[in-house]
Amino acid sequence: MAGFWDKLRGQKDQPAQSTEPVAPVAEPAEASAPVQPVTNTPSVSDPAPTVPTEPNHVSEQPLVATAPEVIPVGQPTALVIGDIFTDAFIQLPEGSAKIIKEDDGREWLALPFGQKPPYDHVDIVRSVGPSPNAAVSMSRLGLKATLMAWVGDDATGVEAIDHLKSEQVGTETMITEVGNKTSYWYVLRYGADRTMLVKSEKYKYEWQDPAVVPDWIYLAYIGEDSWPLHEKLVEYLSRNPNVKLAFQPGTFHFQWGVEKLAPLYAHSHIVIMNREEAADVTGKSLESVQELAAGLHALGPKIAVITDGPKGSYASFDNKVVTIPNYPDPAPPLDRTGAGDAFASTIVTALAQGETMETALTWAPINSMSVVQKLGAQAGLLDKAAVTSHLSAAPADYKVTELTS
Repeated sequence: MAGFWDKLRGQKDQPAQSTEPVAPVAEPAEASAPVQPVTNTPSVSDPAPTVPTEPNHVSEQPLVATAPEVIPVGQPTALVIGDIFTDAFIQLPEGSAKIIKEDDGREWLALPFGQKPPYDHVDIVRSVGPSPNAAVSMSRLGLKATLMAWVGDDATGVEAIDHLKSEQVGTETMITEVGNKTSYWYVLRYGADRTMLVKSEKYKYEWQDPAVVPDWIYLAYIGEDSWPLHEKLVEYLSRNPNVKLAFQPGTFHFQWGVEKLAPLYAHSHIVIMNREEAADVTGKSLESVQELAAGLHALGPKIAVITDGPKGSYASFDNKVVTIPNYPDPAPPLDRTGAGDAFASTIVTALAQGETMETALTWAPINSMSVVQKLGAQAGLLDKAAVTSHLSAAPADYKVTELTS
């Protein structure tokens, strides 16, 4: 079975295309050259190719980031913080696996044990995760986004940084940890569903002040050892009160709870989460969007956004609660990975560019719609011209309306 995984990690990635099986090669941590990148919650050890010295930091004493490239006057900026992964999407052919359903409702994906089951193809998607997805989304929409994330000094880390550069995402706050690996996940696709095999590497999560104070900071999923970084982030926001914080909580943020995260919520300009998460955070009734929104505001944020799957989304701001439906899908969704990241980052980008909250709410579902039509979280991300084009063709009922009860 080990040879099977080795083979997958050696596949040549192609943008939005399937790759054909090839002979087994070394794992990504030992690859000899970078592969072309695929376009698409506070507070170690494998030699690999030499990592470029600029603009990445080897994590010894990363206190202040190196100066970024010149930013055009008037272009809004955002520092995006969170974990980064590489995903290998493995397509299993029909009949090669079995779905086992238990009485308690759980389902299991079963493969023949001790045998060599076939797979159809594998697609490698670089530099993904809620924060990298958000950074790429922002960049395509015209924001100057910089990512603070952590990689190992392996080929996978080099490829991740190269992909970000190709998307015009700033990497001067990226941190390369010597002797560590870059997180690599596998996604088993069978029929219309997926099963993810996940392993997040452990990092030091050292904070570094950005060389230039950003207009926005966007915080999303980040590892369980990162609490000290959150404390440093709160200190930075206290020293820079004009920086607006957008908070899209991840797994460990929810596990830490509201009391521990109170300073972070207090500094947040906007929070974005789904309805079930909002009920968990606030302790309010799942049935009342108004109560959920009021509970989130009580924590500090001026804007609260609550997504609700096929029912669309809600936002509370300026003493009102509004709703927007989902943008119609032109075809059945191919892969829902990253839809929420596209939604949240598009709202923040619109606000950073001076748009109203109402306008931001009309942009976001369009980007989500586009993302689910492609494999992976980034291939379907749109630029501003494409978003406005879809908006001009929207059906009459695609509009922001105020909730009155």
